[in-house]
Amino acid sequence: MDALGHVNNAVYFTYSEQTRVAWLESHGLAGALLGDAQGPVIVTASSTFRRPVLYPATRRITLTGWAPGRSSFDTVYEILNETDPSILYLTASARVVWVDHHAGRSIPLPEALTALLPKAPE
Repeated sequence: MDALGHVNNAVYFTYSEQTRVAWLESHGLAGALLGDAQGPVIVTASSTFRRPVLYPATRRITLTGWAPGRSSFDTVYEILNETDPSILYLTASARVVWVDHHAGRSIPLPEALTALLPKAPE
C-alpha cells in the first residue's frame, strides 16, 4: 500500500513479472529463469491503470502470450478482482525478447515456446 491507501503503481509490474515467471515455469521453460545462458528479457512494458486496488482485495491475474516473431513475443495482462471479475484494475502489455546472456543479443525463441503462442489477431 502506498501513502494514498492503495497498491503502488510500480507493484503492478511485479505482479506481471510473477505471472510471467509462473507461466514460463508451467510450460517447462524454467531453465531459462534458473541461470541458463539464454532466456527472456523485457524490452517494453506498459500499463493502463483502470482503478486502484484498495485493501482488502484479492486479485486474479491473467496472461495471454501471442504474436511470436523470430526472437520475441508479446504478453498481455489483466488484473481483476477475484470475487467480482467485472472489476478490472489494470490492463498491461510487455514485449519479451529471448536473448543469449553471454553474447548480449537476441536469439530465436525456443520451439517449445513458439508452439504455445498463437499468431497476432488480424
